[in-house]
Amino acid sequence: MTSLTSLTALSPLDGRYASRMGVLRPLLSEFGLMHRRVQVEVEWFVALSDAGMSQFKPLSEAARGLLRGLVARFSEADAQAIKDIERVTNHDVKAVENWLKGRFETNPELHAAGEFVHFACTSEDINSTSHALMLQAARSDVLLPSLDAIVATLTDLAHLLADVPMLSRTHGQTATPTTVGKEVANVVARLQGARQRMADVKLLAKMNGAVGNYNAHLAACPEIDWEAFSRRVVEKQLGLGFNAYTTQIEPHDCMAELFDAVTRTNTILIDWSRDVWMYISLGYFKQHLKEGEIGSSTMPHKVNPIDFENAEGNFGLANALLTHMSQKLPLSRMQRDLTDSTVLRNMGVALGYAVIGYDSLQRGLGKLEVNEAALTEDLERAWEVMAEPVQTVMRRHGLANPYGRLKELTRGKAITREAIHAFIQTLEIPAEERERLLALTPANYLGAAASLAAAIGKVEP
Repeated sequence: MTSLTSLTALSPLDGRYASRMGVLRPLLSEFGLMHRRVQVEVEWFVALSDAGMSQFKPLSEAARGLLRGLVARFSEADAQAIKDIERVTNHDVKAVENWLKGRFETNPELHAAGEFVHFACTSEDINSTSHALMLQAARSDVLLPSLDAIVATLTDLAHLLADVPMLSRTHGQTATPTTVGKEVANVVARLQGARQRMADVKLLAKMNGAVGNYNAHLAACPEIDWEAFSRRVVEKQLGLGFNAYTTQIEPHDCMAELFDAVTRTNTILIDWSRDVWMYISLGYFKQHLKEGEIGSSTMPHKVNPIDFENAEGNFGLANALLTHMSQKLPLSRMQRDLTDSTVLRNMGVALGYAVIGYDSLQRGLGKLEVNEAALTEDLERAWEVMAEPVQTVMRRHGLANPYGRLKELTRGKAITREAIHAFIQTLEIPAEERERLLALTPANYLGAAASLAAAIGKVEP
């Protein structure tokens, strides 16, 4: 049987791109899920000891330290031990419960209270909190920092290139000039909003029993306000949002909201990756060469925009999975079916592809160098774009049929500076207006582009 290595892995996340997954692997792998399940079981157990039940006295500080130490020092060996138990139980959450009870055997205080591990819980009480903790960590430790790094790079680029003129291309055709920095600033503004939407999603969890009604809890201890108790555990001890109304499962609406927010962010970055690809193709950007790198097996001259292509492809994969998750996870037959379980195991895969995309895009941005000579040459060949300011000034002064006259002069024709200037000289407008139009060129007809680019990141979008 072939051994599992980076070369034999079916998923490129564990193969070709394995070195880029180090940040996500501890958080969203099965190890990460087991780690969070242990954390939740421990915090529930500690909280139960403080609930006022005569049968379960408050734990000593030493016992609390031992329990939380199991979480802080959770290792791959611990995860493997849980996996070994699961082979017998054929139930992953029960395996965590049994493993935790096994840690109590040498501690009389904990051993005596062992049956309060997982007390009144259904598996989804543990899973909903664990998945929310996993996503919360992935968002705060990986996704947002990756996005923030891209936004910072793009903001610097927008400021650096704020006043570098560039010909726009609407519908792929020559259009009103802009600046390179302003086009980058547009992306920054979109990402600022997208980043906020990702950060604002409140991740929810439940701790309310088999079908969300505290049935077992109240049967055993009717004197406890279980909703208030559960809310304290979820909000205060675990730092999540509390969902008071659920079936057996937390309905995953918040997960869908987060995945949709990540998808929207990735879509913006796909759009930008494609635009940069086109700008490189037009010669507006050059790419720094990497020693020893080959662009083509047969064409030695090629320097391909591979980082932007890689980013686009991986964002597409991420979005396909995230979209499926956001559409599937909120659906569950009656009080519970198991279709969400296998899908949730792919959170790391979906977000892993996104992380590769962020990394590839950042690498590509680091190689870019603006080609001002190509930008200038392109602008100088596009005097037809000056038809817009000329006809707009004509409108202001009430001249007849300004749009039609400029359309006849310029549409589909190669227009020169001389042709535009000759037309301007025929206009019956104030002399100062005529001089202002004659001073305009495709390279300086930029409106507020430079100031807008310079302001990005310094004012609210």
